[in-house]
Amino acid sequence: MEHTHEVEKMCVVAKGAKNGPAPIPQEGGWTRVKEIKDISGLTHGVGWCAPQQGACKLTLNVKNGIIEEALVETLGCTGMTHSAAMAAEILPNKTILEALNSDLVCDAINVAMREIFLQIVYGRSQTAFSEGGLPIGAGLEDLGKGLRSVIATMYGTKVKGPRYLEMAEGFVREIGLDADDEIIGYKFVNLGVMMDHITKGMDANEALAKATGTYGRFAEAVKTINPRKE
Repeated sequence: MEHTHEVEKMCVVAKGAKNGPAPIPQEGGWTRVKEIKDISGLTHGVGWCAPQQGACKLTLNVKNGIIEEALVETLGCTGMTHSAAMAAEILPNKTILEALNSDLVCDAINVAMREIFLQIVYGRSQTAFSEGGLPIGAGLEDLGKGLRSVIATMYGTKVKGPRYLEMAEGFVREIGLDADDEIIGYKFVNLGVMMDHITKGMDANEALAKATGTYGRFAEAVKTINPRKE
């Protein structure tokens, strides 16, 4: 290693402070992280692209510095879905440092990787205080039955008011209104559950009926409307 002339002329002064890194909480223990292999945890990061047209929620399950599981969820940009497909291939089996310095194809996914890296290396993971962390496959639990991302899609205008299009329960088919034309509930179809039934051989109309439900005081509605047409 090359030193400048000024440094070469200096005398040696012993370094007294040898306290090492501060311990961080990881999977139910306190760890002094010195190397990438010392990092473990499951957590989430959210990112956005430069024009803020789309966003990404990234979930990683890291064991001993290696990404064992990756869930990539994107919203608001059609091209981002293809980027997510590539990122799902790129991320597993990389160290979190490799992943941080990998091109994950989309700005939003790259930003999500940056944010999740900070969460993990500073001991802010979801599993910081869970002994042993979570098993590989735990990331899928975020998706629930039918393995579909939880999405909220709402639309509203000054002149016509709000429209519920997609809720946690699923695709909104009808909105229920009271006598004052205020929303009091909705009818939905859980598309993931419906497709599971159809895949198992159930008739499509029967599957639709089984996956359909209501929320709120829909049964008391004076009037119902199709939020996409009316």
